[in-house]
Amino acid sequence: MAWAQAVNGGQTGARVIPAAAEQLLALANQSRAQHGAPPLKWDDALAEAARQHCLRMAAEGPISHRYGGEPDLSDRAGQAGAHFSLIEENVALAPTAAEIHEAWMQSPGHRANLLNPAVDHVGIAVVAARGVLYAVADYSRAVQTMTPSQVEARIAALIRPSGITILNNAELAREACREDRGIPSAHGGPQPTFVMRWQGADLSRLPQQLVQRLQSGQYRQAAVGSCPAQVEGGDFSAYRLAVLLY
Repeated sequence: MAWAQAVNGGQTGARVIPAAAEQLLALANQSRAQHGAPPLKWDDALAEAARQHCLRMAAEGPISHRYGGEPDLSDRAGQAGAHFSLIEENVALAPTAAEIHEAWMQSPGHRANLLNPAVDHVGIAVVAARGVLYAVADYSRAVQTMTPSQVEARIAALIRPSGITILNNAELAREACREDRGIPSAHGGPQPTFVMRWQGADLSRLPQQLVQRLQSGQYRQAAVGSCPAQVEGGDFSAYRLAVLLY
């Protein structure tokens, strides 16, 4: 099939073809609409990661998701500035953009990536070289970049319906967030009796263990703290949080 073909010989005249990338985006969204998936939005950072990898494919000849000495997909996208909780990639080699799209739709794995309702952004690059088109599409579920205060406010809004008062001073909770275990000392102030730490990309819900604590009626106050996520390589965009209950 088109994406499995290997091309030998030196790279000559490789050039990026933006119109072909735009065509692939339009075809992808047309197919997603036909299958009940929401449209993909263009992401410049993903497109830059795709462009760099696509040029590497054109230089190498045989296509691949990763070459020797090259970062993996998550690292490439993160280094290009993308923020995401999920990322997938399709690569292809074919004479035209329409044939690339058709090849992806005929391949179960590529089709699943393209139609995945969990992804909402894409960056696509197409490079003409060796008489054919090389294509890379990087799909992601984007994560909004927020300041620590904004993250804390989002979690506080989820806690307040439980009738718990949110403390204005977040310093102790931020300290607890940076630590891996234990309940931090309050240094003369009220001492929390429970601490919940977690990290993830979804700020629309609280961990079930925390929800159960909030519903127990044992607590009257809470402090929310945010800190940098503990993720190897920095490629996965996540939020790290701590909630102290009093």
